Amino acid sequence: MRKTLTKLCLSLGLALAGSAQAAVDLSTLDDGMAGPRTKVLVLGSVHLLELQEDFDPATLDPLLDRLAAYKPDIITIESIPGESCDLMARHPAVYDPEGIAPYCTVPDAARAATGLDVPAAIAEVKRTLSDWPAEPRDDQRRHLAALFLAAGDNASALTQWLQLPETARHAGDGLDEALVAQLERAMGQHSESYRIAARLAARLGLQRVYPADDHTGDSYDIPGNDIQAYATAIRQAWDADAALQEPLHRRKQAFIERADMLGLYRYINSPDHLVDQINSDLGAAMRHASPQQYGRMYVGGWETRNLRMVANIRATFITRPGARVLSIVGATHKPWFDSLLGQMQGVEIVDAQDVLGPAAD
Repeated sequence: MRKTLTKLCLSLGLALAGSAQAAVDLSTLDDGMAGPRTKVLVLGSVHLLELQEDFDPATLDPLLDRLAAYKPDIITIESIPGESCDLMARHPAVYDPEGIAPYCTVPDAARAATGLDVPAAIAEVKRTLSDWPAEPRDDQRRHLAALFLAAGDNASALTQWLQLPETARHAGDGLDEALVAQLERAMGQHSESYRIAARLAARLGLQRVYPADDHTGDSYDIPGNDIQAYATAIRQAWDADAALQEPLHRRKQAFIERADMLGLYRYINSPDHLVDQINSDLGAAMRHASPQQYGRMYVGGWETRNLRMVANIRATFITRPGARVLSIVGATHKPWFDSLLGQMQGVEIVDAQDVLGPAAD
C-alpha cells in the first residue's frame, strides 16, 4: 500500500524532489520491535452534510458493519479539537474569526450549564476518564456528555448519549434541556463525525472519538492581502481541470442515488479514484501559472494542514502501541495520511479495500 501511494504522488509531481544525499532508512528502527504493530486504517469519506436532507442514514449500515468488523480501538475524525478552537479564538489577529467560525463550535450553552470554560472542561474530561468504570451508570454517562460538550467535543458527547437507554436520555447531571436538545439534534445531523464515527464508537463500547483536524497551518497571510486574486486563481485552476472532476462527481452521485453507500466508499477509497481526485484539485493548483504562484501557496497550506492533522492522529496512540486505529477524513486527505502515517515507527497502514472490499469496475 505504501508503494502504491508513493507512486501515486510521484505520478502527479507532488513528491519531494530527490536529494543527492541518500536518506536514512528509518524503517530499520522497526527491526526486532517488541510487540505488535499499530494498524491504521484511513477511511476517505464524503462530507455527509453536503447530501440532501432526505438522505437515509440506514444506507450506511453495511459500511458500519465492515468498520465494526475491523474493531478499531481508537477513532479519529475531521473535526477541530476544542483546545485548538480555544487557542485560535484567543489569537484573532492570527486566526480570522470569520474563517474559523464554520469549523469551531461555540460551547456557550454548555459553559452556562456546567460552569466550565473549555480548558476547565478538558481537564475534567481527562480526570473523569482516568477513573472511568468498566460499567458506567447512566448518570455518569450524562455527566461525561455534558463535559464533552463544554470541551467543544460534540461527537464524543454524542458517543456517550448513544450508549444511554432511550429512557435515560434526559436532563440532569450537568445536562440541561438546551444541551439535551443539542444532542437530539446531533442524532439527526448528516455528518460523518456523527453518522459514522459516533455511531460506530457507541456500537463498539468506546468512550470517545478524537477530533484531529487543524486549520492553523492553512491560516496564512496572502501577499498584499489580495484574497480575491488568490481565490480567483484557485477557481481558475479547478475550472481548467473541470473535465477531470465531472465524471468523478457523476459516478459518486450514481452511488448515492441508488443508496449504495458501501459501494460509494469502496469507490472513493480506491487508488484510481484518488489519483484522479487529487490530480484535479491539488495537481491542478500546482499546474496553474500566476506571477504570485498562488497554486503552490494553496498546496503548501494543504500539506501543512495534513502534517498537523497526522501529528494529532499519531498522538492518540503514543501510549497505546499495537492499537487498531480508524481515521475518518475527507477522501482527498487519504493519500497524504497514508503516506505520512506509513512513515511512523511501528505503524502498518491497512488497505481500505481489505476492509471494505474492492471497488466495482
